[in-house]
Amino acid sequence: MPDYRPVSYSRVTLTELMIPAYANFGGKIHGGTLLSLMDKVAYAAASKHAGTYCVTVSVDGVNFLQPVEVGELVSLMASVNYVGRTSLLVGIKVIAEDVRSGTVKHTNTCYFTMVAKDDEGRPTVVPGLELETPDDSRRFLEAIKRREFKEQYRQEFDNVRSRLAVEEQPHLLDGERCRIAYL
Repeated sequence: MPDYRPVSYSRVTLTELMIPAYANFGGKIHGGTLLSLMDKVAYAAASKHAGTYCVTVSVDGVNFLQPVEVGELVSLMASVNYVGRTSLLVGIKVIAEDVRSGTVKHTNTCYFTMVAKDDEGRPTVVPGLELETPDDSRRFLEAIKRREFKEQYRQEFDNVRSRLAVEEQPHLLDGERCRIAYL
């Protein structure tokens, strides 16, 4: 296995036509269908870089900015933005194209954290990432910051959650659209 692989080595684009079977009752494409496609393209990019099986550990930033319609071509562009020892952060940009009008819309950008596994299912070391462009370097640095912010949020939320006691502070729910039926 090489010590480093360039970002371009594992860059992957998956394009799929959105068919009526993918639609929800509102006539738009199910978010779950799009998430499944995102997971596939994240796996493809991560496993190509790692040279081994990879599993999804977490998904960040899944905000559906615009609906996807039946008949549109959805393209999911994935690249490895960051690597740790056994983990990889895959950035995914999702666009939808109306082939009749030529209109292209950005529907989502998200990040999948993947972990490489060996043949026994244990985490395994991945090659380093060769940054080929200033954008590659920016994405790598953003991934470091994203990880730092995620850890800070997790710590702060755990701290706040440990101090929440509804029985002692029911006023925290004042003004919310709920009522306590058990006190």
